[in-house]
Amino acid sequence: MRRAFSFFIGTLIGGIIGAAVALVFAPSAGEDLRGQINDRAQGLVADIRQAANTKRIELQERLETLRAPRA
Repeated sequence: MRRAFSFFIGTLIGGIIGAAVALVFAPSAGEDLRGQINDRAQGLVADIRQAANTKRIELQERLETLRAPRA
């Protein structure tokens, strides 16, 4: 479980760094570049929220399973 979480965090950080480098070196006008950065940042925030919600639901289900009385 911990290895999967570490992999996910590493992938996320690598993606952020890669996207930032690509945007910095891409030939675009300043206004276009700012719009692209804003769009990608909003997409990234949405992806992070979705991943957090998915993990929260998974952990809540596991907690309910652990709290259930054993027969």
